[in-house]
Amino acid sequence: MKLHELIGYLHPFVDYKGENPEITSIENDNRRVTPGSLFICIKGYTVDGHDFAGSAVKNGAAAVLAERELPVNVPVIVVKDTVRAMAVLADAFFGQPSHKLHLVGITGTNGKTTTSHIIEQIFKDADQKTGLIGTMYTKIGEQIFEVKNTTPESLTLQKTFKKMVDEQVDTAVMEVSSHALVYGRVHGTDYNVAVFTNLTQDHLDYHKTMEEYRKAKGLLFSQLGNAFNHEKPKFAVLNSDDPASDEFAMLTTAHILTYGIDNHADLQAINIAMTASGTSFDLVSPFGVKKVNIQLIGKFSIYNVLASIGAALVSGVPLEAIIASVEGVKGVSGRFEVVDAGQDFSVIVDYAHTPDSLENVLKTIQQFAQKRVYCVVGCGGDRDRTKRPLMAKIACEYSTDAVFTSDNPRSEDPAVIIKDMEEGVKGEVYTSIIDRKEAIQHAIKNAKSGDVILIAGKGHETYQQIGDRTFDFDDRIVAREAIEER
Repeated sequence: MKLHELIGYLHPFVDYKGENPEITSIENDNRRVTPGSLFICIKGYTVDGHDFAGSAVKNGAAAVLAERELPVNVPVIVVKDTVRAMAVLADAFFGQPSHKLHLVGITGTNGKTTTSHIIEQIFKDADQKTGLIGTMYTKIGEQIFEVKNTTPESLTLQKTFKKMVDEQVDTAVMEVSSHALVYGRVHGTDYNVAVFTNLTQDHLDYHKTMEEYRKAKGLLFSQLGNAFNHEKPKFAVLNSDDPASDEFAMLTTAHILTYGIDNHADLQAINIAMTASGTSFDLVSPFGVKKVNIQLIGKFSIYNVLASIGAALVSGVPLEAIIASVEGVKGVSGRFEVVDAGQDFSVIVDYAHTPDSLENVLKTIQQFAQKRVYCVVGCGGDRDRTKRPLMAKIACEYSTDAVFTSDNPRSEDPAVIIKDMEEGVKGEVYTSIIDRKEAIQHAIKNAKSGDVILIAGKGHETYQQIGDRTFDFDDRIVAREAIEER
């Protein structure tokens, strides 16, 4: 694509009439620039892409997009906001790939990963080729790629959509984080279905207040668009048991399908029965009442399944086929994942890293726990400090043996993080062990027959971030080794 044609997609008052080279790629990392690239200068938290424009030109950049004039010998196009411009140019350069996919976006505090995987499975069982973008990885068909963020920046995202189109993906499912919505990473992305899971405290280190956090999540629904397209309708799938859904319903002009348990909804679970091996409920739907038996445990799992059923239903998958699919789902890596090495007590690893998710998991465990419940939990460094005492309080309230330890302390002193947690449980009985491996070993060493151990916070993660270093660390492996040593 010629530079003049590409720049034509930007704001009409962007003034550029210079050279017109062929643009072969768009990059915002100077190390990835090849001859013919358009290099976009992005101001980050720690580095400013404008400082690397010269290096990009040396690597072959044919032009530079920047927020100020730069002393380089290639065309420089100056715009007010390179992040916003990058989203526009990426969408144009890759041929608006999201328009060629059936795209489902999921936002909310908890449940995004599990819900996205259940939805993906439903569409796979409906003989569609699927793509998935989320916390754990990006997946195209059966190919898996590592990710840095839950929702990639706009350039990476549109590249991924283009690859999905090239690989003949029919339906893509993606987690949409609040950070991504605020930063405009999903600008230009054409969602067909937007799903809301729930809203509980998280990321207040960034959003500062729950009101701002809620507004960020609401952007997904307001950005579904204002026009009615009867050939390709838009849908919002909302949790009727969460008060934020009322605001999101007001923000969107899309068709709305609700789901819930406690409040009336288009899709409602009633007559719920849970065991240690699964959950059953009657699904009240526009198509009548259907019995559903899932292999997942807990009220939160029912919400994830209901959200998934809603997303698939508005996408045209028959209800009977949807139910058959969700009944076959056995779980998602690091989400209520059982570690079984032949021991006579239970060990469960879960990603629960918010007060609400930790409470949900512990309440679920209480429904089948026969004896003591150990909760090994920590809080991430350089993140919301206000949730630390809340996490500790929940651990003490819903388990018999709370063990406070490190999560990913990052640049913070892990002892200070644990001290913040302890502020919420003055007078309570608990154990604090800074080293996470030792904390897990402590719980497993002391557990007796019939006890349950929850190792919370990291789930699927296979690393631990301490200071500026990243170490191999997998709760599941550490737990299994501790069981075998015992």
